[in-house]
Amino acid sequence: MAAPLTDQEKRKQISIRGIVGVENVAEIKKGFNRHLHFTLVKDRNVATPRDYYFALAHTVRDHLVGRWIRTQQFYYETDPKRVYYLSLEFYMGRALQNTMINLGLQNACDESIYQLGLDMEDLEEMEEDAGLGNGGLGRLAACFLDSMATLGLAAYGYGIRYEYGIFNQRIKDGWQVEEADDWLRHGNPWEKARPEFMLPVHYYGRVEETEEGSKWVDTQVVLAMPYDTPIPGYMNNTVNTMRLWSARAPNDFNLKDFNVGDYIQAVLDRNLAENISRVLYPNDNFFEGKELRLKQEYFVVAATLQDVIRRFKTSKMSSGGPLSFDTFPDKVAIQLNDTHPAMAIPELMRIFVDIEKLDWDTAWDITKRTFAYTNHTVLPEALERWPVELLETLLPRHLQIIYRINQAHLDHIASLFPEDLDRIRRMSLIEEDGGKRVNMAHLCIVGSHAVNGVAEIHSNIIKTDIFRDFSELEPDKFQNKTNGITPRRWLLLCNPGLADLIAEAIGEDYVKDLSQLQKLNEFVDDDAFIRDVSKVKQDNKLKFAQYLEKEYKVKINPASMFDVHVKRIHEYKRQLLNCLHIITMYNRIKKNPNAAFVPRTVIIGGKAAPGYHMAKMIIKLITSVADVVNNDPVVGNKLRVIYLENYRVSLAEKVIPATDLSEQISTAGTEASGTGNMKFMLNGALTIGTMDGANVEMAEEAGEENLFIFGMRVDDVAEMDNAGYDAMKYYKELPELKQVIDQIKSGFFSPRQPELFKEIIDMLFNHDRFKVFADFEDYIKCQERANVLYQDQKEWTKMVIKNIAASGKFSSDRTITDYATEIWGVEPTDLKIPPPSEPREAIEEAARALKL
Repeated sequence: MAAPLTDQEKRKQISIRGIVGVENVAEIKKGFNRHLHFTLVKDRNVATPRDYYFALAHTVRDHLVGRWIRTQQFYYETDPKRVYYLSLEFYMGRALQNTMINLGLQNACDESIYQLGLDMEDLEEMEEDAGLGNGGLGRLAACFLDSMATLGLAAYGYGIRYEYGIFNQRIKDGWQVEEADDWLRHGNPWEKARPEFMLPVHYYGRVEETEEGSKWVDTQVVLAMPYDTPIPGYMNNTVNTMRLWSARAPNDFNLKDFNVGDYIQAVLDRNLAENISRVLYPNDNFFEGKELRLKQEYFVVAATLQDVIRRFKTSKMSSGGPLSFDTFPDKVAIQLNDTHPAMAIPELMRIFVDIEKLDWDTAWDITKRTFAYTNHTVLPEALERWPVELLETLLPRHLQIIYRINQAHLDHIASLFPEDLDRIRRMSLIEEDGGKRVNMAHLCIVGSHAVNGVAEIHSNIIKTDIFRDFSELEPDKFQNKTNGITPRRWLLLCNPGLADLIAEAIGEDYVKDLSQLQKLNEFVDDDAFIRDVSKVKQDNKLKFAQYLEKEYKVKINPASMFDVHVKRIHEYKRQLLNCLHIITMYNRIKKNPNAAFVPRTVIIGGKAAPGYHMAKMIIKLITSVADVVNNDPVVGNKLRVIYLENYRVSLAEKVIPATDLSEQISTAGTEASGTGNMKFMLNGALTIGTMDGANVEMAEEAGEENLFIFGMRVDDVAEMDNAGYDAMKYYKELPELKQVIDQIKSGFFSPRQPELFKEIIDMLFNHDRFKVFADFEDYIKCQERANVLYQDQKEWTKMVIKNIAASGKFSSDRTITDYATEIWGVEPTDLKIPPPSEPREAIEEAARALKL
């Protein structure tokens, strides 16, 4: 006789994912069979797990397509203002599970796959991550697309369909090795090629002045081929579009140049054009001024604006009478995700002035009212500055337009501050120091009606420091839009146990209104709820421990504190500070092996840009320390150090729900916002962090006493910059720090190459911009506070509940609502588009209802 179900097992049947209808399961099984046989042309004797994944993906996609078409029909009927999110990165991750959740199909698919004798998790693992982004900026774009669809906005993501996404990272002998991410090798079931919308993009050439105005002639043409990916909203039948462009050579590319008959070479040279969309530049917070990168930036902009204008001209309202671009900003909002798509500003001016024959002032007014710009960084090395020489060769007409924009801009500054030549120099779009360059951030500010930072502290730094002159000139232009994350992927998908537990306590509506999590404050002292939250965390830790054992062949102690630091490897994110703490803990265990010690598993992961030598050295140091710690019998299972290889979206979905302590330890004033910090908070990890980026607002929401806050504040850092930072002072005054540094310096962690980490030591003492030693002592003390609390699991879990309850602000739904109402001039709607099963007239009826 089967054992009776436990209360928890019974509760698992009450799921936020909805009840499975028998007919749904039958329909999905039928679709699965059909696609396996007729789409993939396989039967069960020869089908592989990947075939089964593709059969399921196509089946789920069938449920998307009708809604996708319906949504586009609905937008045609209602002709709303459309939002275009331009980004060189969309870090989408996997699509299958997210689509099933947003369409309410997950339970039916789970049951169908179970009945077919297959394992759903195995199928999900077959999907490649769409890694078309480096980190925070690209993942934010992906979360925003989810929220825009969920909020019913007529929104489009526009980017590049890179053939190779962010590289796969392998750790060999402790060093990072890059491998190409051939994510399209097996095909992509989620995209639809649209060759009928292929568009020309021009490069090089020269400008010819005629009576009618300027003409850009003798250009080289590359074709932009669109691939559309559906973006489903959560349970509202809205399916928006992400359109990614792929570069294609025109058929006559180079052939006319080969009149000597070298036809083969001419065809091979087509690759030169198609290289434009070949690979994502793997730099995060670092500007690389390569010609190919500028080609990519212009490629996405030129193709997108043609598409935007085509849609504007063929919209229902425009086709009724004479076309007027006066209404363009009422129908089109374009958001520039950082400066990467900044060339959209001179490109739109070129289209308006050269092609549509608008006068300059009218065109400029329309352009400014159309664009808005999001700044993502204050690091000087990350700000884009393109050499004038390169622009003159590649985009000669655009350089002329930028010069004209700059002239009008500087004339305006001079009229306000006639004596202030230094201000005029500082505010110019063209910088003269060390060769003429165009400051793309200045171009974005001058050409937009709104400029925003991505956390309160970051937006203030922009206004008072980095763009102070511009903020003084137009204070109303500058705004803050604190980043957010989508609760669909970052709770429902990755942490179903916690999602169901919350739904049981406060109902299911929080998924679309995360502020409702505040209701969890009523359960902070509820023993049963505390126990349940603790149990969910323990289950997630066990599951992750099993994953590590399977993938890394390492056993970790699931009862230890999981201390996790995952993000891009960068000096400002201070993985080095974490490493110094690991060595300090190791030294304490060695000094007194029998002393009480709270067991820890420190998990660090992230990719270093291939050309970033110091970041690669930091990875090597961490892995070398891990080798010593993990193989020391005295340490045992008190301390383990794991370097997570190839950190990416699908791995984040596994490690974040299992984390106890989230490391957010950048130097105050350097991290614009961070979004990993929000994911950990929502999933029940406590934050150890500086008052930087969105940590500040997390501390405001939860109460500073409910985070482990340490270190210098922005003002302290500025003060230290003025006084001069003296690393040697800390080295001499702090015995534990001195011991750690001496060990690294002496080759304790690299006995075969004692000098291996000399560059790291040299940097820490002589040119550490991010002041690691200055925060060391406070960081160690803060870690000790975390240890004390962790020993009282009930109190720890109470603090966890307070953090989850306070994380409602950090939903991307809230962020997008703010963008929509305060920048784009559109209103979110909870109106459900009629499903495909209803007659076509339902669309017109819904459209009328919306207008009423």
